[in-house]
Amino acid sequence: MTKKSREDKLKAGLEGAKNVLQIEADAVLKLKEDLDGSFKKAMELIIDSEGRVVFTGVGKTGLVAKKLAATFSSTGTSAFFVHAGEALHGDLGMIRAGDVVIAVSNSGETDEVISLLPSLRRIGVTLIALTGNSESTLAEHADLILEADVITEACPHNLAPTASTTAALALGDALAIALSSYYGFSPEDFALYHPGGSLGRKLLTKVKDVIKIREQNPVVKIETTVREALFKMTKSRMGSTSIVDQDGKLRGIITDGDIRRLLEKSADFIDRPVKDYMTVDPISIAPDRLAAEALQIMEAKEINDLPVVEAGKPVAMLNFQDLLRAKVF
Repeated sequence: MTKKSREDKLKAGLEGAKNVLQIEADAVLKLKEDLDGSFKKAMELIIDSEGRVVFTGVGKTGLVAKKLAATFSSTGTSAFFVHAGEALHGDLGMIRAGDVVIAVSNSGETDEVISLLPSLRRIGVTLIALTGNSESTLAEHADLILEADVITEACPHNLAPTASTTAALALGDALAIALSSYYGFSPEDFALYHPGGSLGRKLLTKVKDVIKIREQNPVVKIETTVREALFKMTKSRMGSTSIVDQDGKLRGIITDGDIRRLLEKSADFIDRPVKDYMTVDPISIAPDRLAAEALQIMEAKEINDLPVVEAGKPVAMLNFQDLLRAKVF
């Protein structure tokens, strides 16, 4: 292969990739335009059902169905996946009367899915067809059709499932999130179902958990000198100290950066009251707030320390590095 032909083929591949993205984007936008009462009815069928939501399919659409079951479950709608081929050999026993079965098949003629229809009817489920063919056998036997038809696949031969699987996935995601919104699924609920990994840490870790890493609360009175405030910071190994009034309420903060900037001009301030140089009414956070919220504040304000305040009084100093150590990002 010559260099020229290689470059030409790479260029053609890039243009082809852009075309794929455009076709798939158009397919999803078409779903938005065509969304109708069937979607609302699907929501109602699931909400009113006393059973579970069961996804089924094979091949590429089977993988879409499996992903959708996981998305439903993680956003507040109990669901699971049953492979249509395995269902024909005993896994139908996982499905019971009252369940809502969402069968995913672009053609609506997938042999394994169609073979399930008599048994599903005898079991007594509600059947929703998520399909690109409203005239198919699956659509004919379904209680409700969620149509995800596409004009063409993104494959240049119009063969490989591409735009059709994207459309089915997007429509299923839309249904999952619509149900999640209906149920009032909260970030706390989401955290409950995602306790592991970085996502769990972000949603479960609170400020009071992070301050245990260092357990420092440098505090000085409002009349304290800058020199004493600097000693307090050094002793606590923090880059700042909270400044409180006679009642112990937070009134300000001063940082080592503030002091360095003052030193560039003069050292005359070092024995003056810290109140003359403090940042008044600094931003703070309560110990029961999510640590991720503290991280967002500190990044937005470009600060390294954040007073933790309860009933108006500083109870700790939160350090940016401690948030990173706690892996809250």
